Amino acid sequence: MRAQSNLVRKQYLVSRENVRKLELLADARGTSAAEIVRQAIDAYDPHGAGDMDAPELMALVSEKLKEAVSATRKTNRKVARVLKSLEKERR
Repeated sequence: MRAQSNLVRKQYLVSRENVRKLELLADARGTSAAEIVRQAIDAYDPHGAGDMDAPELMALVSEKLKEAVSATRKTNRKVARVLKSLEKERR
């Protein structure tokens, strides 16, 4: 949690569904609903990738895609090793 001196009390109206979702998220993460709200505000970026020009955005997409392909290949190798090991045990 953040230092108490940095916090300001505010009140906002939200739907019952938002309250229920906040409570579920907070319970699942073992934190307070207020901390979930703070994290959501910190993470919110209405412009996000919209501020990037096309070449910059394509470079980012390309980088992330390469990371995903690499991770998938690594996982596939692990799965193949486990399946091979299980096959040997079964014999």
